[in-house]
Amino acid sequence: MSHTPFGMTRLVIALVVMTAAHCASASSTLRCGRALISLQASTTEVASKCGEPVSRVVLGSRDVERYGRYDSLLIEEWTYGPINGMYQYLRFEGNRLIRIDSKRGG
Repeated sequence: MSHTPFGMTRLVIALVVMTAAHCASASSTLRCGRALISLQASTTEVASKCGEPVSRVVLGSRDVERYGRYDSLLIEEWTYGPINGMYQYLRFEGNRLIRIDSKRGG
């Protein structure tokens, strides 16, 4: 019966974690051709600089209190790509870009 040394197990775990981190990552900017999109950009700005996404999904809404009243913020995810095998997933809340994720494949 063979046993895997503890050091080898740690190495395998580290490689799995590094691979997972490489496959999906978050960013604060996105390049669309010559334009650069940053967090807090509006949906209108993103659409004008990047064009229409390949997919738009409404994920729901979130109620927030502002100035003593409640507003419902629409939450959407837009998908762009693939560009060189990468897909860009943009999360909007209340028509503002709050997250940019990149992933290989679909």
